[in-house]
Amino acid sequence: MPAPASREHVSVLGYHHVQLAMPPGEETRAEAFYSGLLGLPRVEKPPDLAARGGCWFRGEGIELHLGVEEEFRPARKAHPAILVAGLDALEARLREAGVPTAHDVELSGHRRFYAHDPFGNRLEFLERRS
Repeated sequence: MPAPASREHVSVLGYHHVQLAMPPGEETRAEAFYSGLLGLPRVEKPPDLAARGGCWFRGEGIELHLGVEEEFRPARKAHPAILVAGLDALEARLREAGVPTAHDVELSGHRRFYAHDPFGNRLEFLERRS
């Protein structure tokens, strides 16, 4: 890749949101999972985007968008890594709701597990070790 012509300073500041895909017409299932189980409030999409379907969720330090894909295929490897407080309680809540979880090696300073949303998208949940 060639060096950029411009040498002006650029800073990447963070994520505005993460978007995952979902099948058409599944907003109710998305809300049951992301709001009901994860506790992320659903927020209204801007009117000019609402007609596309999907839904948005927002919590402290996180915004997650689910966009509709007509030929939907879940993200099996790619995933958002969601930092939580109360990892064990979240895992128990998910398992009680019939959502399987899987553990992986700990990352430096974090405990974690994986689960899938109702559409098969992979999600990683992490909690900082105290």
